[in-house]
Amino acid sequence: MHSFQLLCPLLLCNALVVAAQRKLQKVPEQEEQEEEENVMRIRMPQTLSRGWGDEIEWVQTYEEALTRSRNSKKPLMVIHHLEECPYSQALKKAFVSSPEIQKMAQEDFIMLNLVHSSTDDNMAPDGHYVPRILFVDPSMTVRADLTGKYKNRMYAYEPEDISNLIENMRQAKTLLHTEL
Repeated sequence: MHSFQLLCPLLLCNALVVAAQRKLQKVPEQEEQEEEENVMRIRMPQTLSRGWGDEIEWVQTYEEALTRSRNSKKPLMVIHHLEECPYSQALKKAFVSSPEIQKMAQEDFIMLNLVHSSTDDNMAPDGHYVPRILFVDPSMTVRADLTGKYKNRMYAYEPEDISNLIENMRQAKTLLHTEL
């Protein structure tokens, strides 16, 4: 009986050691696959998105945006907004809620959102109000033909203007292909 009492803890310890060794001797391929799965599950939001769409690749500066637009031959979409502006917040919510806008922004545009004014006067053709959205083609021309519905704030969009924004995004990429 005495030897049985000693044998049980030894068997338990042995089982723990074997399990630990197996865990340490995982096949490297399995570890890489598990690591990739973990990265996919824990995707950190981009700080440059500022809540406008974490799945969208955002550029940091206007100059970088122009260069990437020219090199990729994709139009640039510039969103001017302020974090504490209720109109900007409302537009952001509508922008993020539209799968069509999110898809086009991901696939067809160079995207930039600015919480400060650009030094380029072309980015404020009718004033420095927010929110405003402008389109720039790869030749670095601001698309004055793609505007919202307001005469006194031509590049302003409100949540109920999302269909107009979607149409302008389509035109920005469609007209671009026929012009190049």
